[in-house]
Amino acid sequence: MVSVRKLICILILGAVAACAAPPPKVVLVAGPRSHAPGEHEYNAGCYLLQKFLRQNGIKDVVVVTGGWPEDEHVFDGAGAIVLYMDGGSGHPALKGDRMETLGKLMKKGVGLVCLHYALEVPKDPSGEQLLDWIGGYYERPYSTNPMNEPALTQASPKHPISRGWKSFQLKDEWYYRIRFREGDRRVTPILTAMLPKEAPEKQVLAWAIEREDGGRGFGFTGLHPHQNWNVPELRTLLVNAVLWTAKWNIPGEGAKCDLAGGDLGKNLFPVANN
Repeated sequence: MVSVRKLICILILGAVAACAAPPPKVVLVAGPRSHAPGEHEYNAGCYLLQKFLRQNGIKDVVVVTGGWPEDEHVFDGAGAIVLYMDGGSGHPALKGDRMETLGKLMKKGVGLVCLHYALEVPKDPSGEQLLDWIGGYYERPYSTNPMNEPALTQASPKHPISRGWKSFQLKDEWYYRIRFREGDRRVTPILTAMLPKEAPEKQVLAWAIEREDGGRGFGFTGLHPHQNWNVPELRTLLVNAVLWTAKWNIPGEGAKCDLAGGDLGKNLFPVANN
């Protein structure tokens, strides 16, 4: 016979399990080739992220190549969208009514991650939209993009994105003087650095926000060289960030992001024959 106490416990555990949220869907959008081999490897980077997210229990991870999905229904049900692509006036998200599409998704609380060049958009009106959605953006000519190797400081150790990694040093095309709204309390710096020659004050190189619509945003200025995926601290930071933006649990020791031999050489853009 099962005691009343045990029966109650079984019922409670069953109810909790039934109410547990399923893993979110994440859509990774990779831009087309634009740089030399080993630089801006959007396809390869997104497929690596797909692998790492699946290691952390998110099975529905869709990679879209070519800069934008042919069928925007791929965004249906997404908990977060990651953009890793060229920016500026040629930003794939600026074509047609794509920003309107993103805006509707943001109002539903969908998370948005912009990596490296995807952070750059024209000031008007797209800059204001990124300020709303992720808290900051690369604004020409205010922002700068020196290739350097600064000491990178973990700016908010208690934030979930900071789990499992420490401050590190890495050469990359780090973006400086990102445009933020003055006094925007939504913005939490995640990674900072000093580079006196380019910008004497402390610079925010990665940040997170929680929006009023319930969604989350994350910006990361590095990831120009593909080889930087080989750095454990960078991998953990980025995978943590996508998990957090998608509102999925980040382990106390940080996200799992195991890299197997040969992974960095997969899904690279073809090298043109001269």
